[in-house]
Amino acid sequence: MNRIQCIKGDITSLQVDVIVNAANNSLMGGGGVDGAIHRVGGPQILDECMAIRKRQGGCPTGEAVITTAGNLKAKFVIHTVGPYWTGNSEEEEVLLANAYRNCLTLAVGNLAKTIAFPNISTGIYGFPKRRAAEIAIQEVSDFLERDQSLDQVIFCCFDLENFEIYKALLKM
Repeated sequence: MNRIQCIKGDITSLQVDVIVNAANNSLMGGGGVDGAIHRVGGPQILDECMAIRKRQGGCPTGEAVITTAGNLKAKFVIHTVGPYWTGNSEEEEVLLANAYRNCLTLAVGNLAKTIAFPNISTGIYGFPKRRAAEIAIQEVSDFLERDQSLDQVIFCCFDLENFEIYKALLKM
């Protein structure tokens, strides 16, 4: 079985060890996937995010933090902050790669076997979808070569455009 998959769907409905949330620096919820995860997951996730904020003042771009998953079917939510696209491609590409790498490292550190990613930074943050997918797939592939801990990584695409991009890049 291929350890990397892509699906079109709602990440909040997946039964995996970890769901990744494309969060903002404040960790206080927002729109898109962030709002959906907080709505479905319930107040426990927000309470834990508030405790993280109190402890460390939020989450810097490219970094990741973990909470339980509240009412979600997952065990954990890893909140990561992707970069806003401003056209400074080199710096923003590094930050996006760091976001994926830090999520994977945190998942393995918490004994996860399965993880699902949304399309980080491609919504209101404006990162070009194809380039974001190339970075995501490269980071996940490189990580899986070095670390055998994860059984499955799922790219859960909410929109058809991202799904088609991932399918083509993964040759599915």
